[in-house]
Amino acid sequence: MTDLYPVRRALISVSDKTGLVDFATALAGHGVELLSTGGTARALREAGLAVKDVSEVTSFPEMMDGRVKTLHPVVHGGLLALRDNDEHVAAMDEHGIGAIDLVVVNLYPFEETVAKGADYAEVIENIDIGGPAMIRSAAKNHGFVNIVVDVDDYDVVLAEMAAQDGQTTYQLRQRLAQTAYARTAAYDTAVSTWMADQVGQTPRRRTFGGQLAQTLRYGENPHQTAAFYTDGAARPGVATATQHQGKALSYNNINDTDAAFELVSEFAGQGPACAIIKHANPCGVATGATLKDAYVRAFDCDRTSAFGGIIALNQELDADTAREITGIFTEVVIAPGATDEARNVFSAKKNLRLLTTDGLADAAAAALAIKQVSGGFLVQDKDVGRISRDDLRVVTKRQPSEQELNDMLFAWTVAKHVKSNAIIYVKDGATVGVGAGQMSRVDSTRIAARKAQDMAEAMGLLAPLTQGSVVASDAFFPFADGLITAAEAGATALIQPGGSMRDDEVIAAADAAGLAMVFTGMRHFRH
Repeated sequence: MTDLYPVRRALISVSDKTGLVDFATALAGHGVELLSTGGTARALREAGLAVKDVSEVTSFPEMMDGRVKTLHPVVHGGLLALRDNDEHVAAMDEHGIGAIDLVVVNLYPFEETVAKGADYAEVIENIDIGGPAMIRSAAKNHGFVNIVVDVDDYDVVLAEMAAQDGQTTYQLRQRLAQTAYARTAAYDTAVSTWMADQVGQTPRRRTFGGQLAQTLRYGENPHQTAAFYTDGAARPGVATATQHQGKALSYNNINDTDAAFELVSEFAGQGPACAIIKHANPCGVATGATLKDAYVRAFDCDRTSAFGGIIALNQELDADTAREITGIFTEVVIAPGATDEARNVFSAKKNLRLLTTDGLADAAAAALAIKQVSGGFLVQDKDVGRISRDDLRVVTKRQPSEQELNDMLFAWTVAKHVKSNAIIYVKDGATVGVGAGQMSRVDSTRIAARKAQDMAEAMGLLAPLTQGSVVASDAFFPFADGLITAAEAGATALIQPGGSMRDDEVIAAADAAGLAMVFTGMRHFRH
């Protein structure tokens, strides 16, 4: 094997024909013989290029609706033969096998077929067999063969051939092989994941795949390298959003923006809503009569933490809201859309990133949540648990009022998105205190109340907004102390899962304080 090897013969069979004709025309300009199949061959001929059908080379017709066309020794022998091995070369001569130096394949659109909701039979027909087989053969023999699976690599290959007089380097072929194996792995991941859903059982083997969307400057900290990969899902959010201005998103920006948008999407169809996120935790969430009103109410929960935060909106960003947001430094704003006037307002803030998603995420859609641990992965269903009023069980002597019920359901929705132990005070459809990520639930209760006191002093209020609020706890109160602390902060009603050994003690404390309390029977731990 030598470093440089010429490209004399190429086999091209693609479903995505973006850039196909220009690429093939350039190859032909280098004197490369073109082999092809089906629709790819027709497209090349219509462009005036000389193309030989694979069936002509194999002396075997395509059959079974195209299921069998490239699965042939003449094809795979031309890909796998070691050109510097005398026995391999003799076998090629004996059986009339010509070397294939370049393979261009981008596989049947399996992921797209699943995404559009095709039926079982159609999805099965879009599982590519011959394509992955050729990719793996070519990639294995990258000492001599180039394999291209991404349109993005067309220009890379052509540039090298132009620089090397129609040849490519081993370094390029090796890199192309790595990309190819990653592509077939991701493709098989998509197939196996879909099959697991069809079977409806926890699979014995589970794989995960992704495509590089962005190389990041660094990870959570500057000494960590990082990159952002997408899994091909069409879910509205940070991975599919359009960025209109501002510098590239960082690792922490992406993580926090995802958290913000997933939270605000919970309020689809419920009127204007805003969520402000800092370090993956909400520091303010609110509904309002207008989007501007929702933002102001969310901001007033914790103005200090909102500085440099991420803002998510559940409706199209308007100019009034945009002008209000520019009052402090904000890293990212994400919304389903933005008016031209709002975008013009933001244009004066060059470092502010604006993302639009063309819709909200479906908060009830099933998905997997994946966490890496040493030696493996933890995989679970995404927490899409929801409750309604019918699910609530009042356990105290006092019944909650209509407003308390509304606020408790709002607080419970927010609690799902706050790191455990989570305590959320809500009043009139807005968070007024958030305690997150503490080892003790009573500490979260105290911290949230203290933040509300600080905000009251900053806003010149006579009393903190926790007076007359409701409280949500993501898991049960193990002792009455957390409930008592909430009552001391002015809370009048509580919503929690229940299920503690000391539920009776906690209920008795609520009754003694004149509080209303409901149990949900559902927990929302978020670690």
